[in-house]
Amino acid sequence: MFLILSIGLISCGDDVDDPGTSGSSGGGANSGSGNLGPNDWLVPVGEVKDGGPGKDGIPALTNPAFITAAEATFMLDDELIVGYKFEEEVRAYPHRIFNLHEIVNDDLNGRKVAISHCPLTGTSLGWERVYDGKETTFGVSGLLYNTNLMPYDRTTNSTWTQIGQECVNGELVGTKAENFQVIETEWKQWLAMYPDTKVMSINTGYSRNYERYPYGNYRTETGLIFSVSITDDRRHQKERAHGIIAFNKAKLYLFDSFESRSIIRDSFMGQNIIIVGNKEKNLIVSFFEKSIDNTVLEFTVINDFNSNILLKDQLGNEWDAFGNAVSGPNTGEKLEPTNSFIGMFFSWAPFYGLPEIWGQ
Repeated sequence: MFLILSIGLISCGDDVDDPGTSGSSGGGANSGSGNLGPNDWLVPVGEVKDGGPGKDGIPALTNPAFITAAEATFMLDDELIVGYKFEEEVRAYPHRIFNLHEIVNDDLNGRKVAISHCPLTGTSLGWERVYDGKETTFGVSGLLYNTNLMPYDRTTNSTWTQIGQECVNGELVGTKAENFQVIETEWKQWLAMYPDTKVMSINTGYSRNYERYPYGNYRTETGLIFSVSITDDRRHQKERAHGIIAFNKAKLYLFDSFESRSIIRDSFMGQNIIIVGNKEKNLIVSFFEKSIDNTVLEFTVINDFNSNILLKDQLGNEWDAFGNAVSGPNTGEKLEPTNSFIGMFFSWAPFYGLPEIWGQ
């Protein structure tokens, strides 16, 4: 992310110089004050860290090249990708490329999107790229908040927080990110679901070694490189978990919970949800409960996760991994995805307090 261990671009976590906090003490958020200015910060400035390489030192990609799955001979079965589907366009964004670029600004049949991945927190999110009617692209600011990626938008030079999903400084301060569902899973699983997928090419225009993970044993060791404001020692720090966010709280669903089940029906913050997953296939997705003609849908998993059709309901509809009814009497209906993503266990508490863990 903001440091490349292999070439020594490491900051010791120095605080960023206070860029101006008029109307702010710098010790807490101003969210909800209604009088925010571009110099105000929604996060404590003393907890914003300089990651090392500097602004755009890690170059985000814009409109990268894509190749067919057959041409993607560099991909390994168990390596992680971020997958996205819009209309009939299906694309896979490999972690190995994100590790060295972190943000991809893309255009899918006219839909302007940004997909970001933070290697230090293991979080991947999809954001829209149009705010206040203006199209923008996102770049890597070189800053970290709670060891998480802070993108900046190039139209207003405003700084955002990825996990917090909002603009925390600049002209758009207080603006919430408009996100959309992406799926993080292994390449083998994504290919089983979407064999016609396109894959982001390693021919990015940059001279980078995409064969080598640049952070050593970071993904498995317990230590962090940068500090966080709240620690949570209930699980291994780097364990990946699917988190659902509602009303500024998070609830986590562990991959271990899907060893003997495929569907969890749950409620969180007053909202009924379904969580579908498979530990072996390295896949978890979640949606809000849905009713059709006053009938609450009851789902079962079909095809053993070996196609993009994952679910069937009692009305005879079949649903894909993105919650689209692709066959049956209600074809064209859609399940509403939760505000959720996968992240390393330690990364949730600093943003949403100690999260509830399903089953514990």
